[in-house]
Order: sequence, then C-alpha cells, then structure tokens
Amino acid sequence: MGTFYVTIGVGHPEGGDLTEVSAMVDTGATHTMLPESLLEQLHIQPLVQRRFGIADSNERLWGVGQARIAYQDEEWTCPIIFGPEGLYLLGATTLEAFDLVVDPSDKELVPAEHVARPF
Repeated sequence: MGTFYVTIGVGHPEGGDLTEVSAMVDTGATHTMLPESLLEQLHIQPLVQRRFGIADSNERLWGVGQARIAYQDEEWTCPIIFGPEGLYLLGATTLEAFDLVVDPSDKELVPAEHVARPF
C-alpha cells in the first residue's frame, strides 16, 4: 500500500487552538502517536502509562491521554500516545472515530461505506 501523510489539527480535549501537523497514516498502529513535547506544549497530560509492542518486536512504556483531533470539517477526542520526537502517526482508533478508511490506490482517506448485511 505504501505510506502517505495527511494534515490534522491537534488540541487540548477541552478546547482552544489547534496546531496543524502532518501525520503518517498507519493502519497498523492502534492509536495515534505524537511527540510528547508537542502534547506538553498543548497542556495535554498522560492519563495512564501503557506498554506497547513496536515494529522491532520490543515493548515500550508510553503515556496515553486524550487529544482533540481535527480532520477536514470534523473534530473528535481520541486516545493519543505520548511518543518520541519526530514521530507523527495517525492510528486506527482515530480513523474509526472519523469513520474513514484508506484507499490504497489513491493513497488517501475516504469515508467508510456501510453496507447492510442480512444476518
């Protein structure tokens, strides 16, 4: 599929200004991850510490909190991981909150299609 980036806004869950960032769409990541320093600048605090498996088969302990994420004309409060510098990942739970899926041909996010299925 390849990788691609989208511009999102990030802000404190209780309101205020949004900061625009470019994030890599990563459907293999459960949650969105942004640099801890950015989240601290936005006065977002981790609520818990959790262990996460990473691509090199190791585990890391990172803070997890909530941030307001904006994409196009919508905003949702989503789980966010306090990650290392330079890592901007848009994960699956955020995509689900926005009801978006990846179009691998055009490398873009598109609205999910919901088809009624009989039982």
